[in-house]
Amino acid sequence: MKKLLFVLAICQVIWAQDSSKDAAKPEAGEHHEFVIVNFHTESGAILPVARISYGTYGHLNAARDNALLLPSHYMADYHGYEWLIGTGHALDLSQFFLVTTEMFGNGHSSSPSNTPEPLHGPRFPQMAIRDNVEAVHRLLTEELKITHLRAIIGFSMGAQQAFQWAVSYPTFADRIVATAGTAKTYGHGVVRLEGQIAALTADAAFKDGDYASQPTKGMEAFATVWTAWLFSQEWWRKELWREGAKPGTTFESVLHEFRTNFIPGADANDLILQCRTWEHHDIGGTPGFNGDTERALRSIKVPFLYMPSETDLYFPVGDARYEAGFMPNVSLVPIPSLWGHTAGAGGSPADEKFLNEQIGKFLGVGK
Repeated sequence: MKKLLFVLAICQVIWAQDSSKDAAKPEAGEHHEFVIVNFHTESGAILPVARISYGTYGHLNAARDNALLLPSHYMADYHGYEWLIGTGHALDLSQFFLVTTEMFGNGHSSSPSNTPEPLHGPRFPQMAIRDNVEAVHRLLTEELKITHLRAIIGFSMGAQQAFQWAVSYPTFADRIVATAGTAKTYGHGVVRLEGQIAALTADAAFKDGDYASQPTKGMEAFATVWTAWLFSQEWWRKELWREGAKPGTTFESVLHEFRTNFIPGADANDLILQCRTWEHHDIGGTPGFNGDTERALRSIKVPFLYMPSETDLYFPVGDARYEAGFMPNVSLVPIPSLWGHTAGAGGSPADEKFLNEQIGKFLGVGK
C-alpha cells in the first residue's frame, strides 16, 4: 500500500506531512506568507489582500545567487517537490536555497475558501498562471531580494508556470525545467477539465458554489474522473497499483481510496478555480505575443529541459514534441514510464531516479 499512498500524495500533496518519512527525506521546509495589497489580476479584478503561501529550504548565500524556484502543481502545498530535494537527490540543500510557492486557490494562498466577502466562494476572481507568476516575482524581488535564479523547476501546473516565467521574464533564471506540463492547455485538456467540473457541480448540494457544506457526492465524482486520467491504461491493465500494496488490497479498494480520499479537506470552489487556471493557460496570451503560442515558444532562449511523461494523459507527449519544435534551446527528454502523469513527480522509484539524474545533470550538479 506504500506505493499507492505515495501516488495519492502526488494528488493530495500530503507526502511531506507523512509521519513515516525516513532520515533520507529532506529537512522540513520553513513556511512563510507574503502579502500584496491591491493585487491587480489579469481578469481585471483587484484582490484587496493577496496572500502567497510559500516554503523555503536551505540557506540563501551572501551573494543571493544560489536560489531556485519550484512553483506548485494542482492544489499542492510547499512540500510538493521533496522527491527532488536532499542528499543523494538533484537538489542538495548544502548547495541550493529553494523557494517552493503555492498557487492561488490551493486553500492556503488566497483562495475562494479563505477570502472574505465580497470575493468569497464563487465570487473569487478567475486567476491566471500569469497572475501566479507576477505575484511570485514580487515575492522574490521585494520580500527575498532575489533578482536572479539558478533555475526554475516545475511539475504539471508548476511546469505551466515555468513556461510562463521563460516568456514573461526570459533572463530571470539561468535554466528552466518542466516535467509533465505544457506551455498551453489544448482543447482536449480543456474538455477533460470541464468534464471534472461538470461532475462536481452536478451535485445539487453544490448550489452554484454557495454551499453550506462541501458537496461530497460531486467531489467524489470529480475525483473518480480525475483518477481515470491520472495513470496510463497499461498501468491499470498491469495492475501496477499492487506494487507495495498490503495483502488484501483489491481494485475496488484502490478506486474507493481515490474516490473518497482525494485531497482531504479540499474546498469545491478551490478545486474549480485551479481547474480553470489550468485550462485557460496559454503563453501566447502574454502581452506582446497577440495569442501566438508558437512565437512565444520561439522567444524562449534560456536552456530548457523539457520532460514529458511518455504515457501522460493530461499533457500528452505529442503536445510536448510539438512545442519543443519551436524552442531554440530545448532538450526534450521524455520520461520512460507507465505511471502516466505521476511520472513527472517521481511516481515510481524508477521515475524518481530518472528525474533526479536528468535534472541533476542539467543543473551541473556534482561538476
